[in-house]
Amino acid sequence: MNPIIGITTNARNDKWVTLPYYDHYFVVPDVYVDAVRQAGGIPILLPPDEPNLEQLLQLLDGLIISGGGDICPQFYDGDIAHPNLTRQDEARDKFEIAIIKQAMQAKDKPIFCVCRGMQVLNVALGGTMYEHIPDIREQDIHRGVDGFWAIHDVLVEPNSKLADAMNTTQVKTYSGHHQAVKIVADGLLVVAKSPDDIVEGLEAIDHPWLVGVQWHPEKSASDDETQQALFNQLVAEARKVKSVNS
Repeated sequence: MNPIIGITTNARNDKWVTLPYYDHYFVVPDVYVDAVRQAGGIPILLPPDEPNLEQLLQLLDGLIISGGGDICPQFYDGDIAHPNLTRQDEARDKFEIAIIKQAMQAKDKPIFCVCRGMQVLNVALGGTMYEHIPDIREQDIHRGVDGFWAIHDVLVEPNSKLADAMNTTQVKTYSGHHQAVKIVADGLLVVAKSPDDIVEGLEAIDHPWLVGVQWHPEKSASDDETQQALFNQLVAEARKVKSVNS
Protein backbone atom coordinates (compact mmCIF):
# COMPACT_ATOMS: atom_id res chain seq x y z
CA MET A 1 0.00 0.00 0.00
CA ASN A 2 1.48 3.34 -1.04
CA PRO A 3 1.33 6.15 1.54
CA ILE A 4 -1.36 8.79 1.20
CA ILE A 5 -0.01 12.36 1.16
CA GLY A 6 -2.35 15.27 1.81
CA ILE A 7 -1.58 18.54 -0.03
CA THR A 8 -3.26 21.76 1.11
CA THR A 9 -4.85 23.82 -1.66
CA ASN A 10 -5.43 27.47 -2.36
CA ALA A 11 -8.57 29.01 -0.89
CA ARG A 12 -11.85 29.20 -2.79
CA ASN A 13 -11.50 32.93 -3.47
CA ASP A 14 -8.06 32.75 -5.09
CA LYS A 15 -8.66 33.79 -8.69
CA TRP A 16 -6.11 31.53 -10.35
CA VAL A 17 -8.72 29.64 -12.37
CA THR A 18 -10.62 31.70 -14.92
CA LEU A 19 -13.04 29.17 -16.40
CA PRO A 20 -16.48 30.76 -16.85
CA TYR A 21 -18.54 27.90 -15.45
CA TYR A 22 -18.08 28.40 -11.70
CA ASP A 23 -17.10 31.29 -9.46
CA HIS A 24 -14.75 29.52 -7.06
CA TYR A 25 -12.21 26.69 -7.18
CA PHE A 26 -9.93 24.81 -4.80
CA VAL A 27 -6.68 24.31 -6.72
CA VAL A 28 -3.01 23.40 -6.32
CA PRO A 29 -0.24 23.47 -8.96
CA ASP A 30 0.00 20.10 -10.68
CA VAL A 31 3.75 19.79 -10.01
CA TYR A 32 3.04 19.02 -6.34
CA VAL A 33 0.92 16.08 -7.43
CA ASP A 34 3.55 14.99 -9.97
CA ALA A 35 6.36 15.08 -7.39
CA VAL A 36 4.35 13.03 -4.85
CA ARG A 37 3.44 10.44 -7.47
CA GLN A 38 7.03 10.26 -8.68
CA ALA A 39 8.04 9.55 -5.08
CA GLY A 40 5.55 6.69 -4.84
CA GLY A 41 2.87 8.46 -2.82
CA ILE A 42 -0.85 8.91 -3.47
CA PRO A 43 -1.72 12.63 -3.46
CA ILE A 44 -4.96 13.85 -1.89
CA LEU A 45 -5.98 17.53 -2.07
CA LEU A 46 -7.01 19.21 1.20
CA PRO A 47 -9.17 22.32 0.73
CA PRO A 48 -9.54 24.83 3.59
CA ASP A 49 -12.47 24.91 6.02
CA GLU A 50 -12.50 21.16 6.75
CA PRO A 51 -14.04 20.85 10.26
CA ASN A 52 -13.16 17.19 10.80
CA LEU A 53 -9.41 17.54 11.23
CA GLU A 54 -8.94 14.52 13.45
CA GLN A 55 -10.71 12.22 11.03
CA LEU A 56 -8.89 13.78 8.07
CA LEU A 57 -5.48 13.27 9.63
CA GLN A 58 -6.30 9.64 10.35
CA LEU A 59 -6.59 9.10 6.58
CA LEU A 60 -3.16 10.57 5.83
CA ASP A 61 0.33 9.15 6.13
CA GLY A 62 2.07 12.46 5.35
CA LEU A 63 1.27 16.11 4.81
CA ILE A 64 2.40 18.93 2.51
CA ILE A 65 1.55 22.54 3.36
CA SER A 66 1.79 24.13 -0.07
CA GLY A 67 2.75 27.60 -1.26
CA GLY A 68 0.41 30.50 -1.92
CA GLY A 69 -0.37 34.07 -0.93
CA ASP A 70 0.42 36.12 2.16
CA ILE A 71 -0.60 35.12 5.67
CA CYS A 72 -3.04 37.55 7.30
CA PRO A 73 -0.84 39.82 9.49
CA GLN A 74 -3.15 39.53 12.48
CA PHE A 75 -1.93 35.95 12.97
CA TYR A 76 1.62 37.16 13.73
CA ASP A 77 0.91 40.63 15.14
CA GLY A 78 2.01 42.21 11.86
CA ASP A 79 1.10 45.42 10.07
CA ILE A 80 -2.36 44.91 8.60
CA ALA A 81 -2.03 48.18 6.68
CA HIS A 82 1.31 47.42 5.02
CA PRO A 83 1.03 48.71 1.43
CA ASN A 84 2.82 45.72 -0.12
CA LEU A 85 0.64 42.94 1.21
CA THR A 86 -0.76 40.67 -1.48
CA ARG A 87 -3.76 38.34 -1.52
CA GLN A 88 -4.75 36.83 1.83
CA ASP A 89 -7.38 34.35 2.98
CA GLU A 90 -8.23 33.98 6.64
CA ALA A 91 -9.97 30.64 6.15
CA ARG A 92 -6.87 29.08 4.62
CA ASP A 93 -4.67 30.53 7.37
CA LYS A 94 -6.90 29.12 10.11
CA PHE A 95 -7.12 25.71 8.46
CA GLU A 96 -3.39 25.33 7.87
CA ILE A 97 -2.44 26.62 11.31
CA ALA A 98 -4.89 24.17 12.89
CA ILE A 99 -3.79 21.15 10.86
CA ILE A 100 -0.11 21.87 11.56
CA LYS A 101 -0.75 22.14 15.29
CA GLN A 102 -2.81 18.97 15.42
CA ALA A 103 -0.39 16.97 13.26
CA MET A 104 2.58 18.16 15.31
CA GLN A 105 0.90 17.20 18.53
CA ALA A 106 0.36 13.67 17.29
CA LYS A 107 3.97 13.40 15.97
CA ASP A 108 2.95 10.36 13.95
CA LYS A 109 3.38 11.55 10.36
CA PRO A 110 5.96 13.54 8.35
CA ILE A 111 5.18 17.12 7.35
CA PHE A 112 6.74 19.09 4.49
CA CYS A 113 6.07 22.85 4.38
CA VAL A 114 6.76 24.76 1.13
CA CYS A 115 7.33 28.55 0.86
CA ARG A 116 4.14 30.01 2.36
CA GLY A 117 3.82 26.65 4.11
CA MET A 118 7.08 27.22 5.98
CA GLN A 119 5.86 30.67 6.97
CA VAL A 120 2.58 29.21 8.23
CA LEU A 121 4.54 26.67 10.26
CA ASN A 122 6.52 29.47 11.90
CA VAL A 123 3.40 31.54 12.60
CA ALA A 124 1.45 28.54 13.90
CA LEU A 125 4.10 28.02 16.58
CA GLY A 126 4.31 31.70 17.58
CA GLY A 127 6.90 33.11 15.19
CA THR A 128 6.66 36.38 13.25
CA MET A 129 7.15 37.61 9.68
CA TYR A 130 8.72 40.44 7.74
CA GLU A 131 5.85 41.79 5.63
CA HIS A 132 8.11 42.78 2.70
CA ILE A 133 11.73 41.80 2.05
CA PRO A 134 12.62 45.13 0.32
CA ASP A 135 11.94 46.79 3.70
CA ILE A 136 14.95 44.97 5.16
CA ARG A 137 17.23 44.31 2.16
CA GLU A 138 18.56 46.77 -0.43
CA GLN A 139 18.48 44.08 -3.10
CA ASP A 140 15.67 41.54 -3.38
CA ILE A 141 17.12 38.33 -4.79
CA HIS A 142 13.99 36.33 -4.00
CA ARG A 143 11.83 37.50 -6.92
CA GLY A 144 12.40 38.03 -10.61
CA VAL A 145 11.68 41.19 -12.57
CA ASP A 146 8.12 39.96 -13.08
CA GLY A 147 7.64 39.71 -9.32
CA PHE A 148 7.93 35.95 -9.17
CA TRP A 149 10.50 33.31 -10.18
CA ALA A 150 14.13 33.94 -9.38
CA ILE A 151 16.92 31.37 -8.98
CA HIS A 152 19.44 31.76 -6.19
CA ASP A 153 21.72 29.66 -3.99
CA VAL A 154 20.71 28.30 -0.62
CA LEU A 155 23.23 27.08 1.95
CA VAL A 156 22.06 24.17 4.12
CA GLU A 157 23.40 23.11 7.50
CA PRO A 158 25.30 19.80 7.43
CA ASN A 159 23.72 16.93 9.39
CA SER A 160 20.27 18.49 9.06
CA LYS A 161 17.28 16.49 7.82
CA LEU A 162 17.19 18.86 4.86
CA ALA A 163 20.81 18.18 3.88
CA ASP A 164 20.38 14.45 4.48
CA ALA A 165 17.36 14.30 2.18
CA MET A 166 19.01 16.26 -0.66
CA ASN A 167 22.48 14.77 -0.05
CA THR A 168 24.02 18.24 -0.40
CA THR A 169 24.54 21.44 1.57
CA GLN A 170 24.16 23.87 -1.36
CA VAL A 171 21.37 24.04 -3.92
CA LYS A 172 20.04 26.42 -6.54
CA THR A 173 16.38 27.07 -5.87
CA TYR A 174 13.33 28.55 -7.51
CA SER A 175 12.12 31.40 -5.35
CA GLY A 176 9.10 33.68 -5.61
CA HIS A 177 8.32 35.25 -2.24
CA HIS A 178 8.32 38.81 -0.92
CA GLN A 179 7.96 37.94 2.78
CA ALA A 180 10.34 36.18 5.16
CA VAL A 181 10.61 34.68 8.61
CA LYS A 182 11.49 37.29 11.24
CA ILE A 183 11.43 35.78 14.73
CA VAL A 184 11.78 32.01 14.59
CA ALA A 185 9.21 30.20 16.72
CA ASP A 186 10.28 28.17 19.74
CA GLY A 187 10.74 24.55 18.78
CA LEU A 188 12.04 25.32 15.29
CA LEU A 189 15.65 25.27 14.14
CA VAL A 190 17.06 27.30 11.23
CA VAL A 191 18.83 24.86 8.90
CA ALA A 192 19.21 26.87 5.68
CA LYS A 193 19.77 30.47 4.60
CA SER A 194 20.14 32.44 1.38
CA PRO A 195 23.25 34.52 0.62
CA ASP A 196 21.48 37.62 2.01
CA ASP A 197 20.82 35.84 5.33
CA ILE A 198 17.09 35.23 4.84
CA VAL A 199 15.81 32.07 6.55
CA GLU A 200 15.32 29.38 3.88
CA GLY A 201 14.91 26.19 5.90
CA LEU A 202 13.33 25.21 9.22
CA GLU A 203 13.06 21.93 11.08
CA ALA A 204 11.06 21.03 14.16
CA ILE A 205 13.31 20.01 17.05
CA ASP A 206 10.83 17.66 18.71
CA HIS A 207 9.33 15.87 15.71
CA PRO A 208 10.52 12.83 13.73
CA TRP A 209 10.39 14.61 10.33
CA LEU A 210 9.00 18.12 9.96
CA VAL A 211 10.88 20.16 7.35
CA GLY A 212 10.09 23.57 5.85
CA VAL A 213 11.73 25.30 2.89
CA GLN A 214 11.21 28.88 1.74
CA TRP A 215 11.72 28.00 -1.92
CA HIS A 216 9.65 25.93 -4.38
CA PRO A 217 11.16 22.44 -4.84
CA GLU A 218 8.10 21.29 -6.78
CA LYS A 219 9.01 23.75 -9.56
CA SER A 220 12.27 21.96 -10.46
CA ALA A 221 11.66 18.48 -9.04
CA SER A 222 11.18 16.97 -12.50
CA ASP A 223 14.74 17.82 -13.59
CA ASP A 224 16.66 18.36 -10.32
CA GLU A 225 17.16 15.23 -8.26
CA THR A 226 18.00 17.24 -5.13
CA GLN A 227 14.52 18.76 -5.22
CA GLN A 228 12.65 15.57 -6.05
CA ALA A 229 14.60 14.00 -3.19
CA LEU A 230 12.65 16.12 -0.71
CA PHE A 231 9.38 14.57 -1.86
CA ASN A 232 11.03 11.15 -1.97
CA GLN A 233 12.08 11.54 1.66
CA LEU A 234 8.63 12.71 2.72
CA VAL A 235 7.05 9.65 1.12
CA ALA A 236 9.74 7.35 2.56
CA GLU A 237 9.03 8.69 6.05
CA ALA A 238 5.29 8.29 5.45
CA ARG A 239 5.85 4.72 4.32
CA LYS A 240 7.54 3.97 7.65
CA VAL A 241 4.51 5.36 9.48
CA LYS A 242 2.14 3.34 7.35
CA SER A 243 4.05 0.10 7.92
CA VAL A 244 4.01 0.62 11.68
CA ASN A 245 0.29 1.38 11.75
CA SER A 246 -0.81 -1.37 9.37
